Amino acid sequence: MDSIKTWLEENNIEEVQCITCDHTGIPRGKILPVKTFIQDEGFRIPEAIMLQAACGDLIDDDLLFTLIDERDIDMVLTPDANACYILPWTKKPTAMIIHDCFDQQGKPFQLSARTILKKVIDLYAQKNLKAVVAPEMELYLTKINADSNLPLEVPTGRSGYAERGRQSFGIDSITEFSEYIDDVYAWAKQLGLKLETVVHEEGRAQFEFNFMHGEPLSLADQVFMFKRMVKEAAIKHGFSATFMAKPMVDQPGNAMHIHQSLVDASTGENIFANEQGDTAAFHHYIAGLQKYIPEMMPIFAPNINSYKRFVAGLAAPVNLDWGIENRTVGLRIPNSPTQARRVENRLPGADTNPYLAIAATLLCGFIGMEEKIKPSQEKMGKENEQCASDMPLNINDAISRMENSEKVKYYLGELFVKGFIETRKADHENYKNVISSWERHFLLTTV
Repeated sequence: MDSIKTWLEENNIEEVQCITCDHTGIPRGKILPVKTFIQDEGFRIPEAIMLQAACGDLIDDDLLFTLIDERDIDMVLTPDANACYILPWTKKPTAMIIHDCFDQQGKPFQLSARTILKKVIDLYAQKNLKAVVAPEMELYLTKINADSNLPLEVPTGRSGYAERGRQSFGIDSITEFSEYIDDVYAWAKQLGLKLETVVHEEGRAQFEFNFMHGEPLSLADQVFMFKRMVKEAAIKHGFSATFMAKPMVDQPGNAMHIHQSLVDASTGENIFANEQGDTAAFHHYIAGLQKYIPEMMPIFAPNINSYKRFVAGLAAPVNLDWGIENRTVGLRIPNSPTQARRVENRLPGADTNPYLAIAATLLCGFIGMEEKIKPSQEKMGKENEQCASDMPLNINDAISRMENSEKVKYYLGELFVKGFIETRKADHENYKNVISSWERHFLLTTV
């Protein structure tokens, strides 16, 4: 806490946003004057916050107090000195500090997404291994839409025109929003986010930002911060940024591709390849992803909208095949030097919780290595013409698979799995009570 106090004083911070991440990926917490923050050395909020769905609903009352203390008590949040940011968009000097969650006995709170990622990182540490990840985040820029009944529209760029057609890797299409992109990179530099490349993706006004590879917890924090940052930058420029998995009809979805590799903690050597080629650990890791992603699918595709991204023949993967330089499979292996040998998991949507998505993909690979299972044969051709039968590509099937997975419960804890599944169900139940424009359009006068 002393280092944080010094940092706050050196930067003349007046206000602190004390934040943690819920299951959906929404920032939750409190805003405190800096003097109050320093005096308290942390803060408390109800444990039930972790069981709040995206729609704002808590999980079913009959289940809520089987997962948390029936007195509806607080959990204790403690600031992480490695996750402190000065927000570049606020009028007064304001810090955002990401906190870890603990119960009142001082133990890590098992419903916290950050706790779950730390648990998986520790599994690797026990094997003297370190995971390295590099996320790629896709998003759409849209006009501000205050009426959710209306479809989203593409914003106007600096030329005064909105994009027409798909402009994959189009340089001029990036420069249409150059002032926005410049702010994103300037703010990212101020925040210490390790952004590398920006490319124009397939969709209209769709962009992908790539992060430099690094340690999983740091990258999860950075993605969490990034999602807030780009939305604030969009507001500044008069439009919106969205990470919805499928925000626009007839356009590709938004993904969070996760590149991942493992290094020996003592030597720093990549264990996925050596001078002789790919290692057994590499193939076991791929096999783990193939076998266990279906049992953790609600983490990679957490919302009802997430599954609209998985359409055969389009950009999103609809299988768990693997192949070198093959973008039609769910598990792409970039053609890279030995020390950079890695797997790219293309399944997660951009709407996922970054802590949970990184934790889940690393856990799948870990179990594969523990069980020494073998992957399928490498796919050499186009593999996305039809959806794989072994993938749960709707939310009901996905929830059922995770809910009944003893392996997932063993590693992530029954409490977390139950709580996470119930927040998914709460959103789904809320969704089922909404009458959509499609239903009014096709059924109102025809049935």
